[in-house]
Amino acid sequence: MIKSMTGFGRCESHQGDRKFTVEMKAVNHRYFDVSIKIPKKFGFFEASVRNVLKEYVQRGKLDVFVTYEDFTEEKASLKYNEHLAAEYLKYYRQMAAEFGIEDDIRASTLGRCPEVFQMEEQDVDENEIWTLLEQAVRGACSQFVTSREKEGEALRTNLLDKLEGMLENVALIEKRYPQIIAEYRLKLEDKVKELLADAKMDEGRVAAEVVLFADKICTDEETVRLRSHIETMIEVLKAGGAVGRKLDFIAQEMNREANTILSKANDLETSNIAIELKTDIEKVREQIQNIE
Repeated sequence: MIKSMTGFGRCESHQGDRKFTVEMKAVNHRYFDVSIKIPKKFGFFEASVRNVLKEYVQRGKLDVFVTYEDFTEEKASLKYNEHLAAEYLKYYRQMAAEFGIEDDIRASTLGRCPEVFQMEEQDVDENEIWTLLEQAVRGACSQFVTSREKEGEALRTNLLDKLEGMLENVALIEKRYPQIIAEYRLKLEDKVKELLADAKMDEGRVAAEVVLFADKICTDEETVRLRSHIETMIEVLKAGGAVGRKLDFIAQEMNREANTILSKANDLETSNIAIELKTDIEKVREQIQNIE
């Protein structure tokens, strides 16, 4: 199965009045790069979440968002930080004295200062919390992988169509080569006859010239290698798996052969086909960047 590197997944897991929600999305990336945003109090679970993600994702830039809700009121209590309130009061009075302003500090003023009052939750069972969180992470991953596979299948179908078209163009170049040689020989013979007028034409010299020309524009090796690369890519796509990097390497080799064919082309039709091949290879390379 071919997987795209873009995808989205979301899952909620409930237990009593607790709920975890995990959302994840990904875009193209050469390696596995993950960013996890999780409530601070559950930060120690980040490594465990990362390990679960590695079971489902091999490449891509992954953003994961974890939210937590707890509607159990008795689990939280209000904590008053008397020492911090005294510090605030001391500095408020110091400011009033230094600047000669009214000292109008009230209890409500101190109560609004950061961390004078804090909500403090009672200890919870870490194993219980992790079980709930892991369930949400795996559910989101499952949905995420499904979306990747769906898009990956569309990519695979499109790539296979392009590759079949490229094989047809390679066949046209192979078919055109002997025709180019035959046309060149005829043109050369006509030119020699025109120059020699009634003199006898040296068939050996003409044949030697044709051989030199044929060797100069011969692309047999390049078309054989290009056909082999295309067929290998088709096999890899059909086999499936995490093949993005392998496909990218094959595409580079395909582009190298197409460049050589174009540089040797001494015929407009062959040049046009080679340009079309290069264009298709570039499209293939762009699409491959989105395969895991």
